Amino acid sequence: MTVHSQGAATAPQDAPREPGGPKAPQPPQRPAGAPEAAPAPRGRRGALPSGWLPYLLVAPAVLSMAALLLYPLAKNVILSFQKVDKIEFIQRRAPFHGVENYTQLLGDAQFWTVVLRSFLFTAANVALIMVVGSLIGLLLNRLGTWMRLVLSMALVMAWAMPIVASVTVFQWLFDEQFGVMNWLMRTLGFSGYEQHNWFETGLSTLVIVTVLVVWGSVPFVALNMYAGLTTVGGELYEAARMDGANGWQTFWQVVFPNLKPFFLVTTFLEVIWVFKAFTQVYAMNRGGPDRASETLPVFAFVEGQSQGHYALAAAISVLTIVMLVVVMSFYFRLILKQEEEQ
Repeated sequence: MTVHSQGAATAPQDAPREPGGPKAPQPPQRPAGAPEAAPAPRGRRGALPSGWLPYLLVAPAVLSMAALLLYPLAKNVILSFQKVDKIEFIQRRAPFHGVENYTQLLGDAQFWTVVLRSFLFTAANVALIMVVGSLIGLLLNRLGTWMRLVLSMALVMAWAMPIVASVTVFQWLFDEQFGVMNWLMRTLGFSGYEQHNWFETGLSTLVIVTVLVVWGSVPFVALNMYAGLTTVGGELYEAARMDGANGWQTFWQVVFPNLKPFFLVTTFLEVIWVFKAFTQVYAMNRGGPDRASETLPVFAFVEGQSQGHYALAAAISVLTIVMLVVVMSFYFRLILKQEEEQ
């Protein structure tokens, strides 16, 4: 017992209860060997069905793409059905023009010339990129560690070069007065290269652009080719050597079947990248001379910005997208066919 300064006495907290008083309730005893009861689950307020979680996770990316891609694409399609030239642009008018822009393009010989030029340009670039890139990838797989590292670093540096900077370098290489190529041709004994203009025709301009595009795109194919070759087992090469296969036969019978998905995907990506290439063609010679080196993206830009035919340029871009969709359909058919074969 404790006595406070006021004189009141209190019993200590741990003092035993007096006999006859109320007993404290005892917890129920669990029988020996019985399993412990699982705690009652707590209810989650506002929990969403599990099927909604993936959609919520991808919703920000989908909304961002819709705002950055779908909205401009829809506005561009609407513009292609309107008449917006310099006068309408100044007057802030956009009258409905129907399909006149498309009929004008489809009946224009210059448009079909640009389409043919674009497809030939794309085919030549993609073929060179895939062949040269695959050969360099095979070379990377055969080199030693240090030589492979040096070549890989050179490829990465070429790949990381900004497009405008690489165009400037190529313009200097093929410069009419101080270009390295004219000096090299004169050094080798060729005549007529004192002040030769390499950009005199549209064909020669596109050849230079092709060299630039191939130079900048080969590293992607080569490095991915080397990465794919590391997944091919060494026992397959050993079996091919035991069967007497040479290098060419080994490639077609061992490497290509195992890396067929790589070739399909890479070729498809290169077709898209080259077909829509704009900076290399426009920055090299502005699509000249006399618009003889224009591809479809450059043709649309020149018609819109230089000529002031904004709605017609929108129609050109829509037709370009349609052509790419057609190419993509062939690619998806190949993918589905490959999956069926597997």
